[in-house]
Amino acid sequence: MTPEETVDYHIRAAWYGFFRMYNQEAAKHGFTTSIGFVLLNLQYGKGTPATKIAPLMGMESRSLSRMLKNMEEQGLIRKEQDQNDKRSILIYLTEKGREKREISRLTVRGFNEELRGKITDKEFDTFIKVMNIINKQIEQHTEVVTA
Repeated sequence: MTPEETVDYHIRAAWYGFFRMYNQEAAKHGFTTSIGFVLLNLQYGKGTPATKIAPLMGMESRSLSRMLKNMEEQGLIRKEQDQNDKRSILIYLTEKGREKREISRLTVRGFNEELRGKITDKEFDTFIKVMNIINKQIEQHTEVVTA
């Protein structure tokens, strides 16, 4: 089996393509794709528990901690202690963070609209179904390995 005949080859190639494309756009606005993804995963208008962000993004909490520290230094977010649970830290978007989040949102939405103009609804539905099957298979494999 050649690499081009494997599912992971195509997913990895697409992911790296996304990453490069989005990084080029983010760089024009002074941030990165990774920061853009974090901004998109923060709840707009209310705090997001720091512990909820890493799982949403498939990241290790150590990597996210460094990124959040960097984002706070850049003025994109602010951290506050949760008043209901003093052990928890909530992440809030700053005005600058909201602006960068909107750039990220428009970039992702724009690319998705371009794609939707090139594929049929049936092709898109099939893609989503296939990706769900792949993700379920990965989950099952991971459960077996960690059990």
